[in-house]
Amino acid sequence: MKNKLYTAIGLMSGTSMDGVDVSLIRSDGFNRFTNILDKYFEYNESLHQELIELRNLIINLDDLKKFTSRLNKLEREITVFHSKIVCDLSLKYQDKIDFVGFHGQTIFHNPKLKISKQLGDGRLMSQLVKKEVIYDFRQEDIANKGQGAPLTPIFHNLLSRRINEKHQINFPICFLNIGGISNITKIIKKDEKLEENLEAFDSGPGNCMIDEWVRKNSKNNFDENGLIAKSGKINQLILNQVIDNFKIDSFDKSLDVKDFDISFARGLSLEDGCATITNFTAYLIAKGIEHADQNNNKSIKYLICGGGRKNSFLIKNIKDYLINKKNISLSSIDDYDLDGDYIESQAFGYLAIRSFLNLPISYPKTTGCETPTVGGNIVKNF
Repeated sequence: MKNKLYTAIGLMSGTSMDGVDVSLIRSDGFNRFTNILDKYFEYNESLHQELIELRNLIINLDDLKKFTSRLNKLEREITVFHSKIVCDLSLKYQDKIDFVGFHGQTIFHNPKLKISKQLGDGRLMSQLVKKEVIYDFRQEDIANKGQGAPLTPIFHNLLSRRINEKHQINFPICFLNIGGISNITKIIKKDEKLEENLEAFDSGPGNCMIDEWVRKNSKNNFDENGLIAKSGKINQLILNQVIDNFKIDSFDKSLDVKDFDISFARGLSLEDGCATITNFTAYLIAKGIEHADQNNNKSIKYLICGGGRKNSFLIKNIKDYLINKKNISLSSIDDYDLDGDYIESQAFGYLAIRSFLNLPISYPKTTGCETPTVGGNIVKNF
Protein backbone atom coordinates (compact mmCIF):
# COMPACT_ATOMS: atom_id res chain seq x y z
CA MET A 1 0.00 0.00 0.00
CA LYS A 2 1.41 3.37 -1.04
CA ASN A 3 1.63 6.28 1.34
CA LYS A 4 -0.56 9.34 0.81
CA LEU A 5 0.88 12.09 -1.35
CA TYR A 6 0.86 15.71 -0.17
CA THR A 7 1.46 18.93 -2.08
CA ALA A 8 3.67 21.57 -0.50
CA ILE A 9 5.27 24.90 -1.31
CA GLY A 10 8.88 25.28 -0.17
CA LEU A 11 10.22 28.80 0.43
CA MET A 12 13.95 29.38 0.82
CA SER A 13 15.74 32.70 1.23
CA GLY A 14 19.46 32.18 1.70
CA THR A 15 22.43 34.08 3.05
CA SER A 16 22.78 36.17 -0.11
CA MET A 17 19.56 37.85 1.05
CA ASP A 18 18.62 38.81 -2.50
CA GLY A 19 15.29 37.04 -2.86
CA VAL A 20 13.20 33.91 -2.42
CA ASP A 21 13.47 30.55 -4.19
CA VAL A 22 10.06 28.89 -4.42
CA SER A 23 9.24 25.29 -5.29
CA LEU A 24 5.95 23.43 -5.54
CA ILE A 25 6.40 19.71 -4.89
CA ARG A 26 4.39 16.57 -4.27
CA SER A 27 5.71 13.84 -1.97
CA ASP A 28 4.74 11.19 0.55
CA GLY A 29 7.52 12.37 2.87
CA PHE A 30 9.46 9.18 2.17
CA ASN A 31 10.76 8.19 -1.27
CA ARG A 32 8.08 9.43 -3.67
CA PHE A 33 8.71 12.91 -5.03
CA THR A 34 7.57 15.03 -7.96
CA ASN A 35 8.74 18.56 -8.62
CA ILE A 36 5.93 20.64 -10.13
CA LEU A 37 7.51 24.07 -10.55
CA ASP A 38 10.32 26.35 -9.40
CA LYS A 39 10.46 30.14 -9.46
CA TYR A 40 12.59 32.97 -8.09
CA PHE A 41 11.27 36.24 -6.62
CA GLU A 42 13.78 39.05 -6.08
CA TYR A 43 13.67 41.35 -3.04
CA ASN A 44 13.48 45.05 -3.83
CA GLU A 45 16.69 46.99 -3.20
CA SER A 46 15.55 48.62 0.03
CA LEU A 47 14.57 45.26 1.59
CA HIS A 48 17.83 43.70 0.40
CA GLN A 49 19.91 46.51 1.91
CA GLU A 50 18.01 46.53 5.21
CA LEU A 51 18.59 42.80 5.61
CA ILE A 52 22.32 43.08 4.98
CA GLU A 53 22.65 46.10 7.28
CA LEU A 54 20.79 44.45 10.15
CA ARG A 55 22.70 41.19 9.80
CA ASN A 56 25.95 43.13 10.00
CA LEU A 57 24.74 44.97 13.13
CA ILE A 58 23.69 41.84 15.02
CA ILE A 59 26.80 40.26 16.50
CA ASN A 60 25.43 38.83 19.76
CA LEU A 61 22.34 38.22 21.87
CA ASP A 62 22.29 41.79 23.17
CA ASP A 63 22.08 43.08 19.60
CA LEU A 64 19.01 40.92 18.97
CA LYS A 65 17.34 42.71 21.87
CA LYS A 66 18.71 46.13 20.93
CA PHE A 67 17.27 46.00 17.42
CA THR A 68 13.97 44.33 18.33
CA SER A 69 11.84 47.09 16.81
CA ARG A 70 13.65 47.02 13.46
CA LEU A 71 13.64 43.23 13.42
CA ASN A 72 9.89 43.05 14.08
CA LYS A 73 9.18 45.52 11.29
CA LEU A 74 11.46 43.65 8.90
CA GLU A 75 9.98 40.28 9.88
CA ARG A 76 6.50 41.50 9.01
CA GLU A 77 7.73 42.86 5.66
CA ILE A 78 9.45 39.57 4.82
CA THR A 79 6.41 37.52 5.87
CA VAL A 80 4.08 39.63 3.71
CA PHE A 81 6.51 39.31 0.77
CA HIS A 82 6.57 35.51 1.08
CA SER A 83 2.80 35.35 1.63
CA LYS A 84 2.07 37.22 -1.60
CA ILE A 85 4.14 34.62 -3.44
CA VAL A 86 2.12 31.78 -1.88
CA CYS A 87 -1.20 33.49 -2.71
CA ASP A 88 -0.11 34.11 -6.29
CA LEU A 89 0.98 30.50 -6.71
CA SER A 90 -2.22 29.20 -5.12
CA LEU A 91 -4.35 31.12 -7.62
CA LYS A 92 -2.44 29.70 -10.58
CA TYR A 93 -2.31 26.11 -9.31
CA GLN A 94 -5.70 24.46 -9.39
CA ASP A 95 -5.13 21.49 -7.06
CA LYS A 96 -5.09 21.73 -3.29
CA ILE A 97 -1.84 22.85 -1.64
CA ASP A 98 -1.58 21.13 1.73
CA PHE A 99 1.35 22.87 3.39
CA VAL A 100 3.81 25.73 3.13
CA GLY A 101 7.39 25.11 4.27
CA PHE A 102 8.59 28.57 5.33
CA HIS A 103 12.33 28.68 6.07
CA GLY A 104 12.45 32.42 6.75
CA GLN A 105 15.48 34.68 6.49
CA THR A 106 18.39 33.84 8.79
CA ILE A 107 19.61 36.95 10.57
CA PHE A 108 21.72 35.35 13.35
CA HIS A 109 22.99 31.80 13.81
CA ASN A 110 25.00 30.73 16.86
CA PRO A 111 24.31 27.15 17.99
CA LYS A 112 26.81 27.54 20.85
CA LEU A 113 24.37 30.03 22.37
CA LYS A 114 21.46 27.83 21.25
CA ILE A 115 20.18 30.60 19.00
CA SER A 116 19.27 30.47 15.33
CA LYS A 117 17.05 33.39 14.40
CA GLN A 118 15.09 33.26 11.16
CA LEU A 119 12.87 36.23 10.37
CA GLY A 120 9.45 34.91 9.40
CA ASP A 121 6.12 34.92 11.24
CA GLY A 122 4.44 31.59 10.55
CA ARG A 123 1.23 32.56 12.33
CA LEU A 124 0.85 35.71 10.25
CA MET A 125 1.59 33.82 7.04
CA SER A 126 -1.00 31.15 7.86
CA GLN A 127 -3.56 33.88 8.46
CA LEU A 128 -2.71 35.60 5.16
CA VAL A 129 -2.52 32.53 2.92
CA LYS A 130 -5.19 30.41 4.64
CA LYS A 131 -2.97 27.33 4.74
CA GLU A 132 -1.08 25.27 7.28
CA VAL A 133 2.43 26.69 7.58
CA ILE A 134 5.46 24.83 8.89
CA TYR A 135 8.29 27.12 9.97
CA ASP A 136 11.08 27.55 12.56
CA PHE A 137 12.69 24.29 11.42
CA ARG A 138 15.90 24.59 13.45
CA GLN A 139 14.73 25.03 17.04
CA GLU A 140 13.94 21.42 17.96
CA ASP A 141 17.29 20.28 16.62
CA ILE A 142 19.14 22.91 18.65
CA ALA A 143 17.11 21.97 21.75
CA ASN A 144 18.23 18.37 21.13
CA LYS A 145 21.89 19.52 21.26
CA GLY A 146 22.21 19.77 17.49
CA GLN A 147 23.70 22.55 15.41
CA GLY A 148 20.45 23.40 13.64
CA ALA A 149 22.14 22.89 10.25
CA PRO A 150 22.45 21.56 7.64
CA LEU A 151 18.85 20.41 7.23
CA THR A 152 18.80 19.34 3.57
CA PRO A 153 20.59 15.94 3.90
CA ILE A 154 17.36 13.97 4.32
CA PHE A 155 16.21 15.41 0.98
CA HIS A 156 19.61 14.75 -0.60
CA ASN A 157 19.10 11.13 0.44
CA LEU A 158 15.87 10.97 -1.55
CA LEU A 159 17.52 12.57 -4.60
CA SER A 160 20.49 10.19 -4.40
CA ARG A 161 18.21 7.20 -4.86
CA ARG A 162 16.64 8.76 -7.96
CA ILE A 163 20.03 9.68 -9.43
CA ASN A 164 21.40 6.20 -8.71
CA GLU A 165 18.47 4.52 -10.46
CA LYS A 166 18.22 6.89 -13.43
CA HIS A 167 21.90 7.56 -14.13
CA GLN A 168 23.56 4.45 -12.68
CA ILE A 169 25.82 6.42 -10.36
CA ASN A 170 27.15 4.16 -7.62
CA PHE A 171 27.13 4.92 -3.91
CA PRO A 172 28.58 6.63 -1.98
CA ILE A 173 27.14 9.84 -3.49
CA CYS A 174 27.96 13.28 -2.12
CA PHE A 175 26.19 16.60 -2.46
CA LEU A 176 28.22 19.81 -2.25
CA ASN A 177 25.93 22.77 -1.70
CA ILE A 178 27.64 26.13 -2.24
CA GLY A 179 25.37 28.83 -0.88
CA GLY A 180 26.56 31.57 1.44
CA ILE A 181 28.07 28.74 3.48
CA SER A 182 29.08 25.47 1.86
CA ASN A 183 27.96 22.11 3.21
CA ILE A 184 28.48 18.50 2.27
CA THR A 185 26.13 15.52 2.49
CA LYS A 186 27.44 11.97 2.09
CA ILE A 187 25.03 9.12 1.39
CA ILE A 188 26.93 5.89 1.93
CA LYS A 189 24.58 3.23 0.57
CA LYS A 190 21.21 2.99 -1.13
CA ASP A 191 19.32 0.97 1.47
CA GLU A 192 20.47 1.57 4.99
CA LYS A 193 19.07 3.00 8.21
CA LEU A 194 19.16 6.78 7.86
CA GLU A 195 20.90 7.18 11.21
CA GLU A 196 23.86 5.22 9.87
CA ASN A 197 23.70 6.16 6.19
CA LEU A 198 23.71 9.97 6.28
CA GLU A 199 26.68 12.14 7.13
CA ALA A 200 26.70 15.91 6.72
CA PHE A 201 28.49 19.04 7.88
CA ASP A 202 29.15 22.65 7.04
CA SER A 203 32.46 22.65 5.18
CA GLY A 204 33.41 26.34 5.10
CA PRO A 205 32.43 29.54 3.36
CA GLY A 206 30.63 29.38 0.05
CA ASN A 207 29.74 32.67 -1.59
CA CYS A 208 29.68 34.80 1.56
CA MET A 209 33.20 36.27 1.46
CA ILE A 210 33.18 36.70 -2.32
CA ASP A 211 29.81 38.47 -2.22
CA GLU A 212 30.88 40.76 0.60
CA TRP A 213 34.07 41.75 -1.23
CA VAL A 214 32.19 42.51 -4.44
CA ARG A 215 29.48 44.50 -2.62
CA LYS A 216 32.05 46.60 -0.75
CA ASN A 217 34.28 47.27 -3.75
CA SER A 218 31.87 47.64 -6.67
CA LYS A 219 28.26 48.34 -7.58
CA ASN A 220 27.57 44.62 -8.02
CA ASN A 221 26.17 42.19 -5.44
CA PHE A 222 28.14 39.11 -6.56
CA ASP A 223 30.78 37.91 -9.00
CA GLU A 224 28.71 36.61 -11.89
CA ASN A 225 30.20 33.37 -13.23
CA GLY A 226 33.47 34.24 -11.45
CA LEU A 227 34.42 36.73 -14.17
CA ILE A 228 35.81 39.35 -11.76
CA ALA A 229 38.04 36.81 -10.01
CA LYS A 230 39.10 35.34 -13.32
CA SER A 231 40.29 38.77 -14.51
CA GLY A 232 42.42 39.26 -11.38
CA LYS A 233 45.61 37.74 -10.05
CA ILE A 234 45.84 35.70 -6.87
CA ASN A 235 48.13 37.39 -4.32
CA GLN A 236 50.09 34.33 -3.28
CA LEU A 237 51.75 35.98 -0.27
CA ILE A 238 48.44 37.07 1.26
CA LEU A 239 46.84 33.75 0.38
CA ASN A 240 49.62 31.78 2.09
CA GLN A 241 49.34 33.97 5.19
CA VAL A 242 45.60 33.52 5.56
CA ILE A 243 45.89 29.77 4.96
CA ASP A 244 48.53 29.58 7.70
CA ASN A 245 46.54 31.73 10.12
CA PHE A 246 43.03 30.35 9.60
CA LYS A 247 42.01 26.77 10.21
CA ILE A 248 38.66 25.01 10.55
CA ASP A 249 39.70 22.72 13.39
CA SER A 250 36.44 20.78 13.59
CA PHE A 251 33.71 19.95 11.13
CA ASP A 252 31.13 19.21 13.83
CA LYS A 253 30.06 22.85 14.23
CA SER A 254 27.67 24.64 11.90
CA LEU A 255 28.93 27.91 10.46
CA ASP A 256 27.63 31.41 9.96
CA VAL A 257 28.72 34.10 7.53
CA LYS A 258 30.07 36.03 10.55
CA ASP A 259 32.65 33.27 11.09
CA PHE A 260 34.59 34.64 8.11
CA ASP A 261 35.91 38.06 7.19
CA ILE A 262 37.68 39.60 4.21
CA SER A 263 40.05 41.95 6.02
CA PHE A 264 43.09 39.95 4.87
CA ALA A 265 42.48 41.22 1.31
CA ARG A 266 42.37 44.89 2.30
CA GLY A 267 44.35 47.05 -0.13
CA LEU A 268 44.03 44.74 -3.10
CA SER A 269 42.25 45.78 -6.28
CA LEU A 270 38.68 44.58 -6.88
CA GLU A 271 39.91 41.89 -9.27
CA ASP A 272 42.96 40.69 -7.31
CA GLY A 273 41.05 40.68 -4.03
CA CYS A 274 38.24 38.70 -5.61
CA ALA A 275 40.69 36.19 -7.10
CA THR A 276 42.50 35.75 -3.77
CA ILE A 277 39.31 35.41 -1.70
CA THR A 278 37.81 32.97 -4.21
CA ASN A 279 40.94 30.81 -4.10
CA PHE A 280 40.90 30.81 -0.29
CA THR A 281 37.23 29.81 -0.34
CA ALA A 282 38.09 26.98 -2.74
CA TYR A 283 40.90 25.86 -0.43
CA LEU A 284 38.55 25.57 2.56
CA ILE A 285 35.86 23.76 0.54
CA ALA A 286 38.50 21.31 -0.74
CA LYS A 287 39.61 20.67 2.86
CA GLY A 288 36.00 19.81 3.70
CA ILE A 289 35.84 17.38 0.79
CA GLU A 290 39.09 15.76 1.93
CA HIS A 291 37.59 15.41 5.42
CA ALA A 292 34.51 13.67 3.99
CA ASP A 293 36.77 11.36 1.96
CA GLN A 294 38.79 10.04 4.92
CA ASN A 295 39.29 6.28 4.88
CA ASN A 296 37.54 6.01 1.51
CA ASN A 297 39.21 4.45 -1.50
CA LYS A 298 36.08 4.18 -3.62
CA SER A 299 35.31 6.44 -6.55
CA ILE A 300 32.91 9.10 -5.37
CA LYS A 301 30.96 11.72 -7.27
CA TYR A 302 30.19 15.14 -5.82
CA LEU A 303 27.05 16.78 -7.19
CA ILE A 304 27.34 20.54 -6.84
CA CYS A 305 24.25 22.63 -6.17
CA GLY A 306 23.59 26.19 -4.99
CA GLY A 307 24.55 29.49 -6.58
CA GLY A 308 28.28 28.88 -6.18
CA ARG A 309 28.22 26.11 -8.78
CA LYS A 310 27.91 28.83 -11.45
CA ASN A 311 31.19 30.44 -10.39
CA SER A 312 33.49 28.67 -12.85
CA PHE A 313 36.63 30.21 -11.31
CA LEU A 314 35.66 28.89 -7.86
CA ILE A 315 34.92 25.40 -9.19
CA LYS A 316 38.19 25.30 -11.13
CA ASN A 317 40.12 26.29 -8.00
CA ILE A 318 38.40 23.57 -5.94
CA LYS A 319 39.33 20.99 -8.59
CA ASP A 320 42.91 22.26 -8.63
CA TYR A 321 43.21 21.71 -4.87
CA LEU A 322 41.89 18.15 -5.32
CA ILE A 323 44.10 17.32 -8.30
CA ASN A 324 45.74 14.40 -6.46
CA LYS A 325 42.45 12.91 -5.25
CA LYS A 326 41.90 10.69 -8.27
CA ASN A 327 38.84 8.96 -6.78
CA ILE A 328 36.87 12.25 -6.50
CA SER A 329 34.95 13.86 -9.34
CA LEU A 330 32.87 17.04 -9.26
CA SER A 331 29.83 17.63 -11.48
CA SER A 332 26.98 20.11 -11.53
CA ILE A 333 23.74 18.58 -10.31
CA ASP A 334 22.12 20.14 -13.40
CA ASP A 335 23.79 17.40 -15.44
CA TYR A 336 21.39 14.93 -13.77
CA ASP A 337 18.07 16.55 -14.68
CA LEU A 338 17.84 18.67 -11.53
CA ASP A 339 17.99 22.46 -11.19
CA GLY A 340 20.76 23.32 -8.73
CA ASP A 341 19.15 26.67 -7.89
CA TYR A 342 16.12 25.07 -6.27
CA ILE A 343 17.33 22.05 -4.32
CA GLU A 344 16.91 23.84 -0.99
CA SER A 345 13.45 25.27 -1.71
CA GLN A 346 12.33 21.81 -2.82
CA ALA A 347 13.86 20.44 0.37
CA PHE A 348 11.81 22.73 2.61
CA GLY A 349 8.62 21.63 0.91
CA TYR A 350 9.70 18.05 1.64
CA LEU A 351 10.69 18.91 5.23
CA ALA A 352 7.26 20.48 5.74
CA ILE A 353 5.60 17.21 4.76
CA ARG A 354 7.90 15.18 7.02
CA SER A 355 7.24 17.57 9.91
CA PHE A 356 3.48 17.12 9.46
CA LEU A 357 3.96 13.34 9.45
CA ASN A 358 6.06 13.59 12.63
CA LEU A 359 9.11 12.16 10.84
CA PRO A 360 12.70 13.16 11.68
CA ILE A 361 14.36 15.85 9.57
CA SER A 362 17.79 15.75 11.27
CA TYR A 363 20.04 13.00 12.58
CA PRO A 364 23.05 12.69 14.89
CA LYS A 365 25.47 12.46 11.95
CA THR A 366 23.94 15.41 10.07
CA THR A 367 23.55 18.08 12.76
CA GLY A 368 25.00 16.50 15.87
CA CYS A 369 21.62 16.14 17.60
CA GLU A 370 21.43 13.43 20.24
CA THR A 371 18.62 11.47 18.57
CA PRO A 372 16.75 11.73 15.26
CA THR A 373 14.74 14.92 15.58
CA VAL A 374 11.38 16.02 14.25
CA GLY A 375 11.50 19.72 13.44
CA GLY A 376 9.19 22.39 12.14
CA ASN A 377 6.55 24.31 14.05
CA ILE A 378 3.12 23.63 12.52
CA VAL A 379 0.54 26.42 12.67
CA LYS A 380 -3.00 26.75 11.34
CA ASN A 381 -4.20 30.30 11.97
CA PHE A 382 -7.32 30.74 9.84
